[in-house]
Amino acid sequence: MSPITPVERSELREFEPLFKAVESAMGFVPNSFLTMARWPEMLNAFSGYASTVMGPGEVAVELKQLMAFVVSQAAGCRYCQAHTAHGALHKGVPKPKIQAIFEFETSALFDAAERAALRVALHAGMVPNATEPEHFSALKVYFTDRQIVELVAVLALFGSLNRWNDTMATMLEPEPADFAKSTLDHLGWQLGKHA
Repeated sequence: MSPITPVERSELREFEPLFKAVESAMGFVPNSFLTMARWPEMLNAFSGYASTVMGPGEVAVELKQLMAFVVSQAAGCRYCQAHTAHGALHKGVPKPKIQAIFEFETSALFDAAERAALRVALHAGMVPNATEPEHFSALKVYFTDRQIVELVAVLALFGSLNRWNDTMATMLEPEPADFAKSTLDHLGWQLGKHA
């Protein structure tokens, strides 16, 4: 149970345009946003940052979602694992690819560029951070410096969200919870503190 009660959406009329946009993209408003709304300036700043990082850029949004999933798994955040797996499906990643995410090194569903990016995500989510120069050498074969900055921004965003949601024990919404229960069961996924 979260130590901070999220604000009721009905009390946040000034955020309704943001919530409608998020709901359109995700299918729901994350409870983390409703907790962040206790500090309105932070929610405004965070939503701009998140939409820039996860929105269209030089890196495919599908790869960004998969990286967010892998870094959240490495960090152990069940809330973000469910969100990013669910988000990957909504961004067009096929369900079998989501289910095979931790076989990315050997699965034919992933190409060499995706493997290089997902390898960095996995190592960046470890504590302590386990990225090495060779991880970036492999990235540079497939991605420009600008694209690498975009990839690392995804990892940094989800590093923050992993800490936020695990610390706050944010209650997971039904849509991503149901998706995670049905799709990630073979990985041992459980709600944990986010029930």
